[in-house]
Amino acid sequence: MTLFDFFRAEELPVPAITPAQAHDIVTTHFGIDAEVSALGSQQDANFLLSDTGGAPIGVLKIANPAFSRVEIEAQDAAAAHLSRAGRDVRAATNVSLDGVDPIAEVRGDDGVVLYARIIRHLDGGALSGEQYLPPVRVAALGALAGRAVQALADFEHPGVDRVLQWDLRHAQRTVEALAGHFTDPARREAVETASAAAWQVVADLAEDLPVQVIHGDITDDNVVCGPPAAGQLPDGVIDLGDLTRSWTVGELAIAISSLLRHEGGEPVATLPAIAAFHAVRPLAAAELEALWPLVVLRAAVLVVSGIHQVTLDADNTYAADALDSEWRIFERAVDVPAEVMTATIRAALGAAETVEPVPVEAALIPGLAPASVARLDLSSESDAMDAGRWLVADYEDDLAVKALVAGAGAVVTTFGQPRLTRSVPLRPQSTATVGTGMDVWVGAPTPITAPWAGVVDAVGDDTVTVTGTAGTVQVRGAVRIDDTVQPGHTVAAGAALGSVEGHAWIQWRTRPDVVVPDFVRAEYAAGWLSLVMDPSRLLGLPAPAPAADDSEALWRRRADSFATVQEHYYLNPPRIERGWREHMVATDARSYLDMVNNVAILGHGHPVLADAVARQWRRLNTNSRFNYGAVVALSERLAATLPAPLDTVFLVNSGSEAGDLALRLAMATTGRHDVVSMAEAYHGWTYATDAVSTSVADNPNALATRPGWVHTVPSPNAYRGEYRGADAQRYAPEAVEIIESLAAQGNPPAAFICEPFYGNAGGMALPDGYLKAVYAAVRAAGGLAIADEVQVGYGRTGRWFWSFQQQDVIPDIVTVAKAMGNGQPLGAVITTREIAERYRTQGYFFSSAGGSPVSCVVGLTVLDLLEKEGLQSNALTVGDHLRARIEELATRHQLIGTVHGSGLYMGVELVRDRETLEPAVSETAAICERLLSLGVIVQPTGDRQNVLKVKPPMCITRESADYFVDMLDRVLSTGW
Repeated sequence: MTLFDFFRAEELPVPAITPAQAHDIVTTHFGIDAEVSALGSQQDANFLLSDTGGAPIGVLKIANPAFSRVEIEAQDAAAAHLSRAGRDVRAATNVSLDGVDPIAEVRGDDGVVLYARIIRHLDGGALSGEQYLPPVRVAALGALAGRAVQALADFEHPGVDRVLQWDLRHAQRTVEALAGHFTDPARREAVETASAAAWQVVADLAEDLPVQVIHGDITDDNVVCGPPAAGQLPDGVIDLGDLTRSWTVGELAIAISSLLRHEGGEPVATLPAIAAFHAVRPLAAAELEALWPLVVLRAAVLVVSGIHQVTLDADNTYAADALDSEWRIFERAVDVPAEVMTATIRAALGAAETVEPVPVEAALIPGLAPASVARLDLSSESDAMDAGRWLVADYEDDLAVKALVAGAGAVVTTFGQPRLTRSVPLRPQSTATVGTGMDVWVGAPTPITAPWAGVVDAVGDDTVTVTGTAGTVQVRGAVRIDDTVQPGHTVAAGAALGSVEGHAWIQWRTRPDVVVPDFVRAEYAAGWLSLVMDPSRLLGLPAPAPAADDSEALWRRRADSFATVQEHYYLNPPRIERGWREHMVATDARSYLDMVNNVAILGHGHPVLADAVARQWRRLNTNSRFNYGAVVALSERLAATLPAPLDTVFLVNSGSEAGDLALRLAMATTGRHDVVSMAEAYHGWTYATDAVSTSVADNPNALATRPGWVHTVPSPNAYRGEYRGADAQRYAPEAVEIIESLAAQGNPPAAFICEPFYGNAGGMALPDGYLKAVYAAVRAAGGLAIADEVQVGYGRTGRWFWSFQQQDVIPDIVTVAKAMGNGQPLGAVITTREIAERYRTQGYFFSSAGGSPVSCVVGLTVLDLLEKEGLQSNALTVGDHLRARIEELATRHQLIGTVHGSGLYMGVELVRDRETLEPAVSETAAICERLLSLGVIVQPTGDRQNVLKVKPPMCITRESADYFVDMLDRVLSTGW
């Protein structure tokens, strides 16, 4: 029995079978009458079979004549083995018909025997294409590959020991055999160089790599996914045409290489697949070392095989169309050195290697007294980064000069620290912030000496590099090199090299053959830093203290001590420790655009507000029962923003407290307890505000658990409610009828409460005239009108300072918080003197923090800056621009149903169908996760959680607004 050997039969043109011939094969040999349509393939002839209704039956696969029957039988046996192995792997087995050989022998036009069979259809669809794949689906692919190799670990068959070009044990031989088909010499050289280097690593490890039968092609194209309700995770495999005995780890290398062609498919994006595979089938040390070189080899084989196939089979459009994506896979596979990816993978799996310190024979810069050296803290948590100073050009130099002037003998940076000064806002990919060396500044010329005996590798006008047994040290910058120091010269430890005369960069590489960038992205930092050492030891300086907990460790600690019912954003949230204007910054110095923080109306980290608060804290902070000026000034300023007769202020510490107090005022004034609220609304977490909150997004049981004294009117949703468009005018009479009915039944309401701009539901304007009619009805019944402006007030809607102004009404009570304190716990209830005085029937009122001097100074400063910086006007102009751009997106992306809102309080409602308005719930959540990866923070809102809430700090610029829309467009175009 002779099995296929690629290197004896390199040419594998696809069998020349037409759809008509395929139909005849299906009818004649299998007795099935089916619709036939051609599918692409690298080397076999494949046809989709469907019934008369279009439902798929399976795939007619006509094997390349180079493959023997026993090899075909091995593939079928492996599929059956996978299906019954109990590893939760679905596999496409043969369609079995009674009395019919599942493998039919047919002859092509040239008389050659071809083997045809029908492979059963598996529901679910593949991961094919170049769309973005979220981490959870990436991980599922890795886990599936792990389960598959486990299931096949005990599989044996005489048809598996063949020699395939896809077997990574023959990867270098395949590249050498096929590289001659390149027409682009530059690409050929790149592939040959990369594959040779990768093969050198793998060859040295080959004896330690486990071997077994593997599927050999578990890629995005050859998996099928589970149902949408379960996340459409890959759980089945098809096309066992590359079944062979090979390195087990090759299955993983093949799987993750296919991820590199996808949007966002950079090397680090494959880590979830690697971790998931490792969790199912642990990778041995040698396999970890070989994995990424095997990815490079797989990419090289894909490229040369694709070019070869197109050369010999010019009509194979499937192979031709794949050339670009195959080259993309190769480019991304070699974008990061294999050594770096191997160390990155090790770190991700908790298997990082420990590096023993090597001796330093002499100081690189002798004479530095450690006590006189100042170390700059350039992290996101450094006080030096306040007030957005991290965005100032040459700020690192400014800080160093300041320290030198203050008396430091030298100034250095911290090795491996993510530097906020290197972060660039509004970037879809993180910027290179982690230093692989150290900056040093000296105030006067200071000698440089060789830290060990070695060879001078390079000398330039501003550079010297010396290599010895301890590695390579490079000093670059404001340096003067002695004339006696020349390339190729040997130097003794302590030999004079020159002097530093200002600012220099020092890098200590342990691998002289690998060029290490000065700064690298945090995602790859563990990999790059494995190739360098901390230069502190070269200067005789102690190592800096360990960095703070990373995001994952902090997340675990939070879960241990913080009540989990307190919700959080994102599946794997970054650790955010700084904000500036409309930006939030993680501890890895990644900058995110904040499109959701309506609390921070002025923006994050406002220096004027921070200084005002600090000043007041130094003076006094107490409660409002003392006599001090700030509480009076804030009350007067706040009342002045409202129309008469709203002239009396209560200061509280939150929106929930404000809503609670408003309800108690209404009950005290009217002597009643019943309250009317609006469906789909949220007002707070106190007993009273929770009672009148009807949003099932915040409380799934909200509608079923309302107390008897709470009555609801329908949500006046003009987009998806019972009455839409112009018919939305019918909501007001309906609400009036409910209020009048309550009064007629002897339960007249004490109050009607609602947001005058429907914030919680996505920023919708109420129908024109709605509040005028409803306020009149509640007042006619003897009740009060409460306007909840906690989210929508303070100029956020742009056209009005208070949103109730849009409805041309004046409420009896207004509540506000959030924006009022720019994040400081501060809220207010503003009402008439008469209503305020009626509270005395309930006793007296105070809020310790609400009216404190610090809180009042916060409130006054916010009002000052709101006016001085023209934030309401900015909300209008930037908001209108933002809305116009999103509405333009809606003309190209059917998922956008409509855009609600005004100014900088908007909601982008996402629907699966614009006719049925089916909410795109899972899509909205996934889009938010994908936007985070592109540097944008946004979250879902509304009862259906299908509205993107767009309510950024009101200082947001047009540039930032454009970035948000550009990234939303990218996500809607390339997937989530």
